[in-house]
Formats: sequence, structure tokens, C-alpha cells
Amino acid sequence: MTSSTSAGAPARAPGRRLLPAEPLLRRLVLMSLVNAVGDGLFVTVNVLFFTRSLGLTPGSVALGLTVAGVCGVFAGVPMGRLADRVGSRRLLLVLGPLEAAALLGYAFAHSFAAFVALACVATVLSRGAGAVRSALIARALPAEGQVRSRALLRSVANAGLVVGSLGAALALQADSYAGYVTMLVLDAASFLGVTALLAGLPEPATPVPGKGVRESGGEGGRRTALRDRRYLLVTALHAVLELQLAVLTVGLPLWVVLGTEAPAATVAAVNVVNCLLVVLFQVRASRGVADVPSAARACARGSLLLAAGCLGYAAAQYGPAWAAAGALLAGALVHSLGELLTSAGGWTLSLDLADARAHGEYQGVFLSGQAGAHVIGPLVVTLTAVDHGAVGWVVLAGLFALAGPALVPAVRGAAVRGPVGAPAPGAP
Repeated sequence: MTSSTSAGAPARAPGRRLLPAEPLLRRLVLMSLVNAVGDGLFVTVNVLFFTRSLGLTPGSVALGLTVAGVCGVFAGVPMGRLADRVGSRRLLLVLGPLEAAALLGYAFAHSFAAFVALACVATVLSRGAGAVRSALIARALPAEGQVRSRALLRSVANAGLVVGSLGAALALQADSYAGYVTMLVLDAASFLGVTALLAGLPEPATPVPGKGVRESGGEGGRRTALRDRRYLLVTALHAVLELQLAVLTVGLPLWVVLGTEAPAATVAAVNVVNCLLVVLFQVRASRGVADVPSAARACARGSLLLAAGCLGYAAAQYGPAWAAAGALLAGALVHSLGELLTSAGGWTLSLDLADARAHGEYQGVFLSGQAGAHVIGPLVVTLTAVDHGAVGWVVLAGLFALAGPALVPAVRGAAVRGPVGAPAPGAP
């Protein structure tokens, strides 16, 4: 695992070779790992828990989770604004226990109304906490190595999800209320563990006017993210690229079973390919993404790879089982490489185009765009690829191929922001 440490940093002790040497980043890595393992435990079993143990129908679970997803879209901005006022670390110290409590509430949600209410609360807390964590990272880590650090955190998170998913296999095998609730309790405990680790971090400073902080959107006073037209455009275009998640999690499994001759086990193989590539190569993919123009170009290249992956999936319709499986795996490989680039580019765009004094609000807007894509993604993918086969995959490919390159002119002329608190170019 590669870490983003500065030259001259002290050598790592043998027991810490898998962790970065910088204390702050090391603590953030541990937080990411604990959180991801917990998520992997419960996310793997949650649908079966809701249906087999709580007695809900698959349709009611899907409806409840959709309503919760819509609620989550609107959580990022107000939670981010609150973080800008009270401090991201302080807010997360409150949100962690609340997330744990909401999660534990599922054990007692034996009616549809209770399930929907809890799902909405849990999703709002989760989406809001995501925006606040992003603001915390933006302020706590050095700007020059932040994209690489975020890549490391994403790699660790994916590894943690895999570990959690493997652990959840025991609960799946038992298929009992007690087994599922155990996964739920362990996930709740992970939130408390992350909160304990967070308590040891200092509160990152918020830049103030007069310190050379560059304004967002030009001259004058501080701008809000919802009035920053460039930022909103970039958020919308990158949200289109986030539809790739629904392609992997919804479109591809249905396509394998309904539209190709490939064995159903191909779905698992695709997931393994995607997870391994993210774990092994996300840090490497972040190299060369150093500013807004290079980030936009990375998104453009990544979008073309996403489009090529969709064309590979389309080709799986026209061959025997072995050829279909090969086309799907090749498409997944290209798709995953595109995901690595669009993720790395998106981090830089979301950070460097933001007003450094309002990172909470700006990260809330950007992550709300992603959340919106995750909510409508299953519908978009179903109406195109699943319903219309190869033609639908071509439509999706065209959507990716248009959105990514459009980011390059969208950011042209954007002000370059230096590290938080550093003088902007030409500032006194």
C-alpha cells in the first residue's frame, strides 16, 4: 500500500509498514478501515435481514430505501453549513453515536412505517456525515498531497468492505435473526470506534478573510456553493459519471442474467475485479492529478473508459457463454480503470473549485450530486441497458463520453487555489 508522505519523513517501524508514517493520515486510515469493515458486515446482509427477519416484502424494502435515498440527497448542504459553523470534528463526534443509534433501531423496526422512518434518519445522517468528513479531510490534510491521501483512504475503504463482506458470510449461512442482528451491532460498534479515533484529532482551523484565502466565484465576499454556477455545473457533470456505480451494482447483474449467455457467477467475478483494482491501483491512478485542469482531463479520459466498458457489456449479448463472460470481464476491467480516474479527478475538482472557508457547504453540494446520481442511477440503467439491450448500452456509453470531456471547458479559466490558508497568486 502506498502512502503520501513527505520527503524526509521518519522511516516506518516494521510493524507499521502497511500504514502511512504521518500520524494524522494514519489515524484517518484507521478510521476509514474500521468504518468500512462495519459497513461491509451489515450492507452485505441488510436486504435479507429486512425481508427474512423483519418480515418486509422486497417491494416495500426497495420503496423505503428509495425514499431514504431521496432524503439523503438533501442532507449534505445543511450538514456541511453546520460543519462550517461549529467545526467538522465537533459535528462528527455527535453524528457518529447518532448513526450507531439509528442503525440499532432497525432491530426493532417490525412495521413498514418504522422501517421507512429509520431508513430516512440513517441515510440523512450517513450522507451528512460523508460531507462533513470530506470537509474535515479538506482542512486537516496538506493540500499538495490531498488527492493521493484520499486515494489511499478509498483503497483502504474498499479493502475493509471486502473484509466485512467475508465476515458477513457467517450470518448469511446462519440466516437467523440473531446472526443478522450481530452484524448490525458490530456495524454500530464501528461507528463508535471511529468516533473514539476521531476524538484524538485536533479541530482543523477554518480560514478567515484577510489571510490570503481565495474567494470562490471571483472577487468580493464569500460565495455560497448554491450560487456558484461553475461549481454546480461541475457537480452535475461529475454526477453523470457517478452513474457508473448503478451500472456495476444494478445494470450488470441484471444484464448477465437476462441478456447474455454468461454464467451467473460472472457477476461475482466482476465485483472481485472491481474491488481488487480499486484497492491496488487507486493511489497510482491519482498520480498526475495535481490541479483543476489535470483533474478535468483525468475525468475526460476516465469517462471514455467508462463508455468503452459499456460497449464491452453490449458485445456480451452476441456470443456463447465463454465469449459473453470474456466480454463482460473485459468491460469490467476497462470500466474499473475509468472509475479510478473519474474518482481521482472528482476529488480535486470538488476541493480546488471550492471556497476554502466553506468546505462543508461545498462538499455537501458535490456529494449531494453524487447521492442524486446513486438514487436515479438504477432507474436510468434499467430504462436503457436492461430494457433495450445493446442499444441501451450504447446510449449509456454516449452519455459518459459526452459528460466527461465537457468538464474540460467547464473548468477553463477557473481560479487556482493554493493550500488552505496560503496566499492566492498575487495576494499581498
